[in-house]
Amino acid sequence: MSVPFKGFDILDNPLVNRGTAFTERERTNLGLHGLLPPHVETIEEQLERAYAAFERKDSDIERHVYLRNLQDTNEVLFYRLIVERLSEMMPIIYTPTVGDACRQFSEIYRRPRGLFVSYPDRHRIEDILRTFGDSDIRAIVVTDGEGVLGLGDQGVGGMGIPIGKLSLYTACGGIHPANNLPVLLDVGTDNAELLDDPLYLGWRHERISEDQYLPFLDAFVEAVKAVWPNVLLQFEDFAVHHATALLDRYRDQLCMFNDDVQGTASVGLATLLAAIRVVGRGQTLRDHTVAVLGGGSAGCGIAANIVAEMVEEGLSEEEARARIYIIDRYGLIEEGMSGMLDFQMAFQHSSKSLEGWVRTGENGSISLMDVVRNARPSILIGTSGQPGLFTREIIEEMGRNCEQPIIFPLSNPTSLMEASARQVLEWTEGRALVATGSPSEPVALGGRTVRIAQCNNTYIFPGVGLGVIAAGARRVSDAMLRAGAKALAAESPALEDSNQPLLPPLGEIRRVTRHVARAVAARAQEEGHAPAMTPERLDQRIDEVFWEPAYES
Repeated sequence: MSVPFKGFDILDNPLVNRGTAFTERERTNLGLHGLLPPHVETIEEQLERAYAAFERKDSDIERHVYLRNLQDTNEVLFYRLIVERLSEMMPIIYTPTVGDACRQFSEIYRRPRGLFVSYPDRHRIEDILRTFGDSDIRAIVVTDGEGVLGLGDQGVGGMGIPIGKLSLYTACGGIHPANNLPVLLDVGTDNAELLDDPLYLGWRHERISEDQYLPFLDAFVEAVKAVWPNVLLQFEDFAVHHATALLDRYRDQLCMFNDDVQGTASVGLATLLAAIRVVGRGQTLRDHTVAVLGGGSAGCGIAANIVAEMVEEGLSEEEARARIYIIDRYGLIEEGMSGMLDFQMAFQHSSKSLEGWVRTGENGSISLMDVVRNARPSILIGTSGQPGLFTREIIEEMGRNCEQPIIFPLSNPTSLMEASARQVLEWTEGRALVATGSPSEPVALGGRTVRIAQCNNTYIFPGVGLGVIAAGARRVSDAMLRAGAKALAAESPALEDSNQPLLPPLGEIRRVTRHVARAVAARAQEEGHAPAMTPERLDQRIDEVFWEPAYES
């Protein structure tokens, strides 16, 4: 082990610290004798102790804090624990527990991790980034904390999201933790509770104006390009009115994507494609009509991906869009509706196409039930962030529309789901194909047990990161993400047994990530976004990049 420091400096660096696993020789060479208990442990012994401590915690937020402390102490041990118990640990390090961690960020803050770039420091952003400038940073996740999960503006507490996402880049995608950098852009907060909190650690100021916001984001992106021109930059949990606009603004300037828009859309597409293959009867996506409840960046992103896939299957773009019905807070998105966002306008239905429809929504709008009764969709997707909106009446009507409706209540956390998996199955007499955004327990119904897929972006974005880094890609295109989605769909256990989930179990995600990465990288090469290489060399590159959490000998 070769490092440029010794003693306490070793133990304070989580990337190199091995704690009680340092050998006698390492302790001598690194000046650690007397700083550690004398017994030399194996990593297996350390894991046993770490997991026992984890189990003793009384709540999920305490478990989250414990794991964060382990991550800040010994990253190899942290990731080994996560990888070996991924299904158990993922809800603790990310959704749903990370939402509570963001809300309590200032209270549970212990040690610095990542970079905080605040608006008052806007004239020295590049200098701040160069704090890590000598590091081999390959993936950045950045947020401004305004659209955290379904919780809204969490200000500086939004840093919990990049930290959690990058933990999954490593645990699921094999990206070395030294190559990852979480970033929080602190542009103030409009959350009055945070501004009044004496413990709040962020810039105590209301959010900056739009005239100030875009120049600040431009300055950040320019600084990233100057310091790490080849980095993968992932935007995360920006507000709806910013997410798609920022994606369009920067996607051709550097290798970047927005996981809320594109990652959600891709895993949604993958799960849909798997479900359609389970239904069988020679159907493809173009044969279906889709209702999406929730016209934000996630819902419209899924809809755009569905349109692109239908076009690939032979429909015109106009024909594909006619099969998509997006219902927002004021009803179906239709011609003449006021207040539409730019990315919603492509999905508006003309007044002529809606002639004869009965309107039961407020102020003469078309409600979700109106869409279900008139358009007779076979697919229903929820991204509304509002609980209980998939009522029994709506789900039963979906069940009358077709033999096997595909119904995905994707809002998370669990408290915000449009309906539970059990409700959807019971109300369709077990015929529906279901995936949820939050973890769901298996549903016992009619003498069989149905396992429910969690339609989680973790199935996609670590594979995107691994594929981009292994291939040396310079851009992330929508087609690359759809290629990853198709690779994921092909791994569906439900293709062999319809009682199995539509997506593989989380315990297999490191294997699945490699398939997604290979598809993403191959498409990047086809589109000219990455240097050409043979499939064999690509597999070799993926193996070279993929990190296993073990102490190096």
